[in-house]
Amino acid sequence: MLEYFRQLWDDNSLSPHGICLLWRPDLIWTHVTADALIGLSYFSIPVALAYFVSRRSDIQFGWVFWAFAFFILACGTTHFFAIWTLWVPDYGIEALIKIVTAALSVFTAVMLWPLLPKALAIPSTGQLQSMNEELTRQISERNAALAELRAEKAERLKTEEMLRQAQKMEAVGQLTGGIAHDFNNLLTIVVGNLERLEKRFRDDPEAYRAIRGAMEGATRGAALTQKLLAFGRRQPFTTQQLDTNAVVENMAELIRRAVGERVTVELDLTPGLWPVEVDPSQLENTLLNLAVNARDAMPDGGTLTIRISNVVRPRMTDDDTRNGHSVLLTVSDTGSGMPPDVLGRAFEPFYTTKPVGQGSGLGLSQVYGFINQSDGHIDIDSEPGKGTSVHMYLPRAPTESQRAADTFAPFAASPLGQAG
Repeated sequence: MLEYFRQLWDDNSLSPHGICLLWRPDLIWTHVTADALIGLSYFSIPVALAYFVSRRSDIQFGWVFWAFAFFILACGTTHFFAIWTLWVPDYGIEALIKIVTAALSVFTAVMLWPLLPKALAIPSTGQLQSMNEELTRQISERNAALAELRAEKAERLKTEEMLRQAQKMEAVGQLTGGIAHDFNNLLTIVVGNLERLEKRFRDDPEAYRAIRGAMEGATRGAALTQKLLAFGRRQPFTTQQLDTNAVVENMAELIRRAVGERVTVELDLTPGLWPVEVDPSQLENTLLNLAVNARDAMPDGGTLTIRISNVVRPRMTDDDTRNGHSVLLTVSDTGSGMPPDVLGRAFEPFYTTKPVGQGSGLGLSQVYGFINQSDGHIDIDSEPGKGTSVHMYLPRAPTESQRAADTFAPFAASPLGQAG
């Protein structure tokens, strides 16, 4: 083996390659130029591949790039050595370089063919773009579903909060109504005895004055119990069919005097308004209560608007026989409005944000009780700095045919009402 390499390096009996070209300058320098350009190109390609692989560590099959780099580097070396052997007959070294180049080329070729299926399995740019678009579409659908889920959750929480508020108001109403009813009975006894004492001590000025003072206190207590009974929906009402337009028009002058000159009162009435069946005095008290509240919310003046219209609101219960036909009575102001925490407690009895001595906290609770006892519905829209609107839905009064149907319904449903 050593002898083989010694002979391979022995160039004493060899002639340089240029002698085969008869040392013609045109042939010599054509070969030199071509091999130099090929060699330089072959040397630059491995540098580019090495730079690319080193900067892109995420590239799959990076070792193939390195194999190509060494193979092409060896090819470039053979071309530079071809220039060298034009003048120096080192054909043995050139043969060894070619052997190394051949080994690298065979290794690269052998390793490349099994790699082709895996390389072909890599998605193309078009496939990646299509997959990216599909993924974007799925993300958009998921985001839309999440937004819808959040909206449903918010709506459910809002409904649960409304239910809790309704249950709380119902419990407070039952408690308030029970206490007010019992207290009213006690006041009846007190007032009866005070009337007897008033007759007996009419000739005693000092005693009569004390009895009258006690009578006035009892009367104020009786008025307070009436408000509490209205909130607890236990106050007896005298209902009759009313034209809400006429009630508001008749109350307009009184409301203007109550709110003062700084507040402008505007009426927005609707011709052909449906009749309602409520207690007229309670409806008048409700309008006056809301007008006074609006005035207090507008100390620097503003606009109070009373708007009436026919509406068909969604049925609140399955037993709603009037199909949601209601008269919407809205009282709006341009006052200070209420923050959410105050708005949530607006109907609670004795809750007020007014200074001590300027409000009992029973105005809105009395309105709430009156509307609910009239089978209506009430809600409030308010925003700090933009005013408040109280919406009252009063059920449409039943027609004569509906009254007749309600009257004969028990008879028609009984066995005696069936034809024999």
